[in-house]
Amino acid sequence: MTSKLVGIESSLAVSEAVKLANVDVIAAYPITPQTHIVESLAEMVANGDLDAEYIPVESEHSAMSACLGSSAVGARTFTSTASQGLILMHEVLLVAASLRLPIVMAVANRALSGPLNIWGDHSDAMITRDSGWIQIFVENGQQAFDQTLCAFRIAEHKDVLLPTIINIDGFHISHVIEPIYFLDQQTVNEFLPPYKHPYALDPDTPVTIGCFAGPNLYTESMKALDSALRESKKVILETWQKFGEITGRQYKPVEKYKTENADTILITMGSYSENAMMTIDKMQSEGKKVGLVRLRLWRPFPYEEIVEAISGVKNVIVLDRAISLGGPAPVCSEIRAALYATEKKPQIVSIVGGLGGRDISPADFITIVELGIEKIKSGKTEETIMFGVRE
Repeated sequence: MTSKLVGIESSLAVSEAVKLANVDVIAAYPITPQTHIVESLAEMVANGDLDAEYIPVESEHSAMSACLGSSAVGARTFTSTASQGLILMHEVLLVAASLRLPIVMAVANRALSGPLNIWGDHSDAMITRDSGWIQIFVENGQQAFDQTLCAFRIAEHKDVLLPTIINIDGFHISHVIEPIYFLDQQTVNEFLPPYKHPYALDPDTPVTIGCFAGPNLYTESMKALDSALRESKKVILETWQKFGEITGRQYKPVEKYKTENADTILITMGSYSENAMMTIDKMQSEGKKVGLVRLRLWRPFPYEEIVEAISGVKNVIVLDRAISLGGPAPVCSEIRAALYATEKKPQIVSIVGGLGGRDISPADFITIVELGIEKIKSGKTEETIMFGVRE
């Protein structure tokens, strides 16, 4: 393997990964903050640097609809969106999953309206939680590049055939210039075999897909999709292991940072995890027993790994970057569900912060940890805390 270190905006690094993947079709509609990804791909196609079809459509709903058709006939297919665009294509997302079409999509995560906000949080990702797509979170531009390549291999595997989302925090990752190691074309070709859908549509052998299913079939269809999504985890792990062997960059569904001997664990997801690492370094230098767990695989949810990562600790503080209006914060509710049947459950505190792109600094994370421990001592762990709300 040869690799090249390039200083580049993370969005453009995603585009380069898509180019290296030899994608056949891109269908997309511009929306902040993902526009640079597909804008770059459109330029590559126009200049003849990428042998692919670029379909400019009139909406995100149309973009995903076009992706259905291209993927169904056996074309390697990519799209990208964010926020309101993801919501607009939501109707078609569930169709992509139920038809088992391995479309890859980068989502530059952004807050949902209203009020109108173009900055990053995880509101759009949480709305898409139950769409049947594999969903992976990254923390920086290198991971965005790597996971885009991994996503094609995962989605197109004959035992998976499911669409896959790479969640890239809007602006905090998408618009940041970083030093990123690119892989050479030969290495990518060896890692990512040509896409061949075993049931691709062919006019010479016509079939019907996506037909009507009444009550006598719908339950079985959903059971089959749920089983496929859960079982995809095996291929995800195999893909990450193979990628690690090639590059030396290891990825896991749940990744621990200095959790040895920790009494309190902070759980994060996405780009703010890197600020959280700085917090853990500082607090441990002061003798405090605090560690960090980062959640990378959102769907299928890694129950076993999350239980193993936080077993034996006293306190768990979960930071959500989305609010579930009128109910428990989404990531924390998943963590609580995973721990429900364990014998020694830690005390869990739910904290929501970083909404609408508001920063959470390393100093803020110290406050979050201290606030969580204080809430546990008070016995009021059922409340969701909104961090940083001005009175």
